[in-house]
Amino acid sequence: MKKRPNLIFLNGTMGAGKTATARALQKLLPSCALLDGDDVWNFTPFCVNEKTKELAFCNIAAVLNNYLASGLFENIVFCWVMQKSEIAEEICRRLRGDYTLRPFTLCVSEPVLRARLGRDIAEGRRDGGVLVRALERLPLYKDYPAEHIFTDGKTPEEAAAEIARRLA
Repeated sequence: MKKRPNLIFLNGTMGAGKTATARALQKLLPSCALLDGDDVWNFTPFCVNEKTKELAFCNIAAVLNNYLASGLFENIVFCWVMQKSEIAEEICRRLRGDYTLRPFTLCVSEPVLRARLGRDIAEGRRDGGVLVRALERLPLYKDYPAEHIFTDGKTPEEAAAEIARRLA
């Protein structure tokens, strides 16, 4: 009988290191698919409203369901900003198939978050409003129901290695 795949949710505020950690984790785990939630609602002009949120949920569920149904992967990594557990619950509600959910929250201190996002803003990789939004959401992750990985002073590869150890 085939083993149920791990569905690994990586979550955290903007600047916590989700995408870089997810990419590093994909290299460490056997037969691993990766979906960055930002990739499924990448459009211009970007706006967040009920229609675009529904579009994102539909797209995320479609890709994750395809990965799950394929039978090709032992591990499926999904990273996205999910500041409320209801977001992850809504995604899981839309999924079909058998999997083991393994949620992780990447935690970052305010000074480190300010430095990371400040660099990104200065280099033109992020808009100036991201820092305000990230700082507003930062407290929401403190009690988020997931395993917490503290990323201060860690490279994405080190954070990914810690997640891989916890999955073993």
